[in-house]
Amino acid sequence: MAITLYQLDGCPYCEKVADRLDELDVDYETIWTEALHSERNEVKRVSGQRGVPVLVDEERGVTMPESERILEFAEESYA
Repeated sequence: MAITLYQLDGCPYCEKVADRLDELDVDYETIWTEALHSERNEVKRVSGQRGVPVLVDEERGVTMPESERILEFAEESYA
């Protein structure tokens, strides 16, 4: 899968990003993260920080945290 979305179950920012990707018919894989920041080692490894959501688009060479930035990127890249 070329696009991966790291998200936390019940996170409204993650849901907002996932909903928009679904609306844009973007095919992506979800990796569900741990609730505790200290246990989000995979997120830290790929993005350098532990917050979610994080979007990884391998084809475009993009790793991006923060929902608003991801939404802007999605509009520019996938719409």
